[in-house]
Amino acid sequence: MILGIECTAHTFGIGIVHRGKILANVKDMYKTEKGGIVPIKSAEHHREVAERLYIEALRKSEINEKDIEAIALSNAPGLAPCLLEGLRFAREKARKLGIKIIPVNHCIAHLEIGQSIGAKDPILLYVSGANTQIIAFAGEKYRVFGETLDIGVGNFLDKFARHIGCGFPGGPFIEELARHAKEENMIYIELPYVVKGMDVSFSGLLTKLQQLFDSGIDAGQLSYSLQETAFAMLVEAAERAIAHTGKKELVLGGGVACNKRLQEMCKIMCFERKAKFFCPAKELLTDNGAMIAYTGEIMLNAGISVNFDKLDIKPRERTDEVEVRWK
Repeated sequence: MILGIECTAHTFGIGIVHRGKILANVKDMYKTEKGGIVPIKSAEHHREVAERLYIEALRKSEINEKDIEAIALSNAPGLAPCLLEGLRFAREKARKLGIKIIPVNHCIAHLEIGQSIGAKDPILLYVSGANTQIIAFAGEKYRVFGETLDIGVGNFLDKFARHIGCGFPGGPFIEELARHAKEENMIYIELPYVVKGMDVSFSGLLTKLQQLFDSGIDAGQLSYSLQETAFAMLVEAAERAIAHTGKKELVLGGGVACNKRLQEMCKIMCFERKAKFFCPAKELLTDNGAMIAYTGEIMLNAGISVNFDKLDIKPRERTDEVEVRWK
């Protein structure tokens, strides 16, 4: 019985997993009406909701806290104030219950949760706020075969949404504007398309979009063109990784993966390459405690855990720095 804590950025989540089965997955997200995420404010949010979510998770899973065998914590990578708040809460519970903590890399958890829907050896297209990576297991580690050269695709969406007057998170606003623009048959506007091998870049695309909006181009038309361009870049890079590695599965992960148009483009690519496409349910795509607990259980079964007073956060830990001892 593993309890997982997600705390890397805007979301505080708690999940409970037993033998690969998700018993509870509750979370609360820090949001703003305008502007982006403020790390200190997000950490304060985590502190305020942590105990309530802990109690709710126990209630939903119908277990007693004494049934918990270990706590899995997303201690890397992420915003330091948020990670510290999660560490504080995990230590408090681990000390009280006399159990150990399993340090889980947030990015790897997005890949491992793909196992829960049947993926065995996939390429992960990981698309979130701070992270945009193409990850797969090779040579005893999770390797980054491609990534953003500047900002994550989620931050890119948030920045453009903020520029046109929307709050955080910006992705859902952009998706809705794009959907309406497509329904109204708005014309696609050609935008900078930057793919270098399996790496992508969004800063030039963002600058061009901001300039076009300031010149009076409709926000819906720009949102539609943004999605068609940015997502095509991601799918091209993911397809190249599939061809390079010879793997036959693609898993989507991260909050941006909730976007229906991105899912559609990935499905088409996988169909054409005769690869299997896996997309977890929305509650497992966005940051959540269940994927941390799920990965933590796999790691614990391989003998990986630490005493609560020995663990620290790793805000800048890269996916390919993690020693994978559970494969």
